[in-house]
Amino acid sequence: MTPEQDSETSMSQKVLLNATEINIALHRLSCQLIENHDTFENTVLIGIQPRGIFLAERLKDVLQIEYKIKNVQLGYLDITFYRDDFRRSGKPLEANTTKIDFIVEDKKVVFIDDVLYTGRSIRSALTAIQSFGRPLEIELLTLIDRRFSRHLPIQPDYRGRQVDAINNEKVKVCWKENDGEDAVYLIEK
Repeated sequence: MTPEQDSETSMSQKVLLNATEINIALHRLSCQLIENHDTFENTVLIGIQPRGIFLAERLKDVLQIEYKIKNVQLGYLDITFYRDDFRRSGKPLEANTTKIDFIVEDKKVVFIDDVLYTGRSIRSALTAIQSFGRPLEIELLTLIDRRFSRHLPIQPDYRGRQVDAINNEKVKVCWKENDGEDAVYLIEK
Protein backbone atom coordinates (compact mmCIF):
# COMPACT_ATOMS: atom_id res chain seq x y z
CA MET A 1 0.00 0.00 0.00
CA THR A 2 1.41 3.41 -0.98
CA PRO A 3 1.51 6.26 1.55
CA GLU A 4 -1.16 8.06 -0.51
CA GLN A 5 -3.51 5.06 -0.36
CA ASP A 6 -2.82 4.70 3.36
CA SER A 7 -3.68 8.36 3.99
CA GLU A 8 -6.87 7.99 1.93
CA THR A 9 -8.02 5.04 4.00
CA SER A 10 -7.39 6.91 7.25
CA MET A 11 -9.71 9.73 6.14
CA SER A 12 -13.47 9.72 6.09
CA GLN A 13 -15.50 12.03 3.93
CA LYS A 14 -19.08 13.20 4.05
CA VAL A 15 -20.95 14.92 1.22
CA LEU A 16 -21.99 18.42 2.31
CA LEU A 17 -23.44 19.47 -1.05
CA ASN A 18 -24.14 17.39 -4.14
CA ALA A 19 -24.36 18.77 -7.70
CA THR A 20 -28.07 19.63 -7.39
CA GLU A 21 -27.56 21.44 -4.08
CA ILE A 22 -24.61 23.39 -5.52
CA ASN A 23 -26.80 24.44 -8.45
CA ILE A 24 -29.55 25.59 -6.06
CA ALA A 25 -26.97 27.57 -4.03
CA LEU A 26 -25.63 29.20 -7.22
CA HIS A 27 -29.11 30.38 -8.17
CA ARG A 28 -29.85 31.65 -4.65
CA LEU A 29 -26.53 33.52 -4.51
CA SER A 30 -27.20 34.99 -7.97
CA CYS A 31 -30.62 36.23 -6.85
CA GLN A 32 -29.09 37.84 -3.77
CA LEU A 33 -26.51 39.58 -5.96
CA ILE A 34 -29.26 40.84 -8.29
CA GLU A 35 -31.23 42.19 -5.30
CA ASN A 36 -28.23 44.26 -4.20
CA HIS A 37 -26.67 45.16 -7.57
CA ASP A 38 -29.63 45.22 -9.99
CA THR A 39 -28.05 45.76 -13.45
CA PHE A 40 -24.40 45.32 -12.37
CA GLU A 41 -23.66 48.62 -14.10
CA ASN A 42 -21.29 49.72 -11.32
CA THR A 43 -20.45 46.24 -9.95
CA VAL A 44 -17.57 43.91 -10.83
CA LEU A 45 -16.99 40.31 -9.76
CA ILE A 46 -13.49 39.24 -8.74
CA GLY A 47 -12.71 35.52 -8.41
CA ILE A 48 -9.88 34.88 -5.96
CA GLN A 49 -7.26 32.55 -7.42
CA PRO A 50 -6.98 29.67 -7.56
CA ARG A 51 -10.31 28.05 -6.54
CA GLY A 52 -12.62 31.07 -6.40
CA ILE A 53 -12.51 31.47 -10.16
CA PHE A 54 -14.63 28.33 -10.75
CA LEU A 55 -17.40 29.69 -8.51
CA ALA A 56 -17.07 33.16 -10.10
CA GLU A 57 -17.37 31.74 -13.64
CA ARG A 58 -20.43 29.72 -12.67
CA LEU A 59 -22.10 32.76 -11.07
CA LYS A 60 -21.37 34.89 -14.13
CA ASP A 61 -22.96 32.22 -16.35
CA VAL A 62 -26.07 31.97 -14.16
CA LEU A 63 -26.44 35.77 -14.07
CA GLN A 64 -26.05 36.14 -17.83
CA ILE A 65 -27.85 33.03 -19.11
CA GLU A 66 -30.58 32.39 -16.54
CA TYR A 67 -31.28 35.96 -15.37
CA LYS A 68 -30.35 37.85 -18.56
CA ILE A 69 -28.01 40.31 -16.82
CA LYS A 70 -25.82 41.89 -19.48
CA ASN A 71 -22.33 43.24 -18.98
CA VAL A 72 -21.28 41.18 -15.95
CA GLN A 73 -17.60 42.02 -15.58
CA LEU A 74 -15.43 39.26 -14.14
CA GLY A 75 -11.78 39.35 -13.18
CA TYR A 76 -9.32 37.00 -11.47
CA LEU A 77 -7.10 38.15 -8.61
CA ASP A 78 -3.93 36.33 -7.58
CA ILE A 79 -3.06 36.87 -3.91
CA THR A 80 0.05 34.66 -3.70
CA PHE A 81 2.55 37.43 -2.97
CA TYR A 82 0.19 39.32 -0.67
CA ARG A 83 -0.27 36.44 1.77
CA ASP A 84 1.12 36.89 5.29
CA ASP A 85 2.58 33.36 5.15
CA PHE A 86 4.27 34.02 1.79
CA ARG A 87 7.83 33.62 3.11
CA ARG A 88 7.02 30.88 5.64
CA SER A 89 6.72 28.06 3.14
CA GLY A 90 9.70 25.80 2.55
CA LYS A 91 8.73 25.28 -1.08
CA PRO A 92 8.63 28.04 -3.70
CA LEU A 93 5.12 29.35 -4.34
CA GLU A 94 3.73 29.44 -7.84
CA ALA A 95 1.67 32.47 -8.71
CA ASN A 96 -1.61 32.25 -10.57
CA THR A 97 -2.86 34.69 -13.18
CA THR A 98 -4.35 38.05 -12.31
CA LYS A 99 -6.73 39.17 -15.03
CA ILE A 100 -8.53 42.43 -14.31
CA ASP A 101 -9.12 44.27 -17.57
CA PHE A 102 -11.46 46.90 -16.19
CA ILE A 103 -11.30 49.79 -13.72
CA VAL A 104 -12.13 49.03 -10.07
CA GLU A 105 -11.87 52.67 -9.00
CA ASP A 106 -15.24 53.75 -7.52
CA LYS A 107 -16.83 50.38 -8.40
CA LYS A 108 -18.63 47.95 -6.15
CA VAL A 109 -16.39 44.88 -6.00
CA VAL A 110 -17.65 41.44 -5.04
CA PHE A 111 -14.84 39.08 -4.03
CA ILE A 112 -15.72 35.46 -4.76
CA ASP A 113 -14.02 32.47 -3.12
CA ASP A 114 -15.06 28.87 -2.63
CA VAL A 115 -14.33 28.49 1.10
CA LEU A 116 -13.97 31.14 3.81
CA TYR A 117 -11.74 29.59 6.44
CA THR A 118 -9.35 31.75 8.49
CA GLY A 119 -10.00 34.99 6.56
CA ARG A 120 -6.34 35.41 5.65
CA SER A 121 -6.94 34.98 1.90
CA ILE A 122 -9.54 37.73 1.99
CA ARG A 123 -7.19 40.02 3.91
CA SER A 124 -4.62 39.38 1.19
CA ALA A 125 -7.19 40.13 -1.51
CA LEU A 126 -8.06 43.42 0.19
CA THR A 127 -4.40 44.43 -0.04
CA ALA A 128 -3.93 43.13 -3.60
CA ILE A 129 -6.97 44.93 -5.06
CA GLN A 130 -5.49 48.29 -4.05
CA SER A 131 -3.03 47.92 -6.94
CA PHE A 132 -6.00 48.36 -9.28
CA GLY A 133 -7.60 51.39 -7.66
CA ARG A 134 -9.85 52.23 -4.77
CA PRO A 135 -13.21 50.43 -4.90
CA LEU A 136 -16.31 52.23 -3.70
CA GLU A 137 -17.31 49.17 -1.69
CA ILE A 138 -16.17 45.55 -1.31
CA GLU A 139 -18.39 42.58 -0.53
CA LEU A 140 -17.56 38.92 -0.06
CA LEU A 141 -19.39 35.94 -1.55
CA THR A 142 -18.37 32.42 -0.58
CA LEU A 143 -19.88 29.03 -1.27
CA ILE A 144 -18.80 27.59 2.11
CA ASP A 145 -18.38 29.57 5.33
CA ARG A 146 -16.39 27.69 7.98
CA ARG A 147 -17.59 29.93 10.79
CA PHE A 148 -15.61 28.52 13.73
CA SER A 149 -12.20 28.81 12.08
CA ARG A 150 -11.71 32.55 11.68
CA HIS A 151 -8.40 34.19 12.60
CA LEU A 152 -9.50 37.62 11.38
CA PRO A 153 -12.80 39.52 11.79
CA ILE A 154 -14.00 38.83 8.25
CA GLN A 155 -17.53 37.65 7.44
CA PRO A 156 -19.21 36.93 4.09
CA ASP A 157 -22.01 39.12 2.74
CA TYR A 158 -23.30 36.15 0.74
CA ARG A 159 -22.83 32.50 1.69
CA GLY A 160 -23.99 29.31 0.06
CA ARG A 161 -23.75 27.19 3.19
CA GLN A 162 -22.41 27.62 6.69
CA VAL A 163 -20.38 24.68 7.99
CA ASP A 164 -19.30 23.98 11.53
CA ALA A 165 -16.03 22.22 10.75
CA ILE A 166 -13.34 21.76 13.36
CA ASN A 167 -9.65 22.15 12.67
CA ASN A 168 -8.87 18.51 11.87
CA GLU A 169 -11.58 18.59 9.20
CA LYS A 170 -11.09 19.91 5.69
CA VAL A 171 -13.73 21.24 3.33
CA LYS A 172 -13.07 20.27 -0.28
CA VAL A 173 -15.03 21.91 -3.09
CA CYS A 174 -14.96 20.02 -6.38
CA TRP A 175 -15.93 21.62 -9.69
CA LYS A 176 -16.84 19.66 -12.81
CA GLU A 177 -14.51 21.81 -14.93
CA ASN A 178 -11.47 21.05 -12.78
CA ASP A 179 -12.23 17.96 -10.68
CA GLY A 180 -14.71 16.04 -12.84
CA GLU A 181 -17.70 16.52 -10.49
CA ASP A 182 -19.66 19.16 -8.64
CA ALA A 183 -19.61 18.33 -4.93
CA VAL A 184 -18.52 19.64 -1.55
CA TYR A 185 -17.01 17.22 0.94
CA LEU A 186 -16.14 17.41 4.62
CA ILE A 187 -13.02 15.31 5.04
CA GLU A 188 -11.93 14.18 8.48
CA LYS A 189 -8.27 13.19 8.86
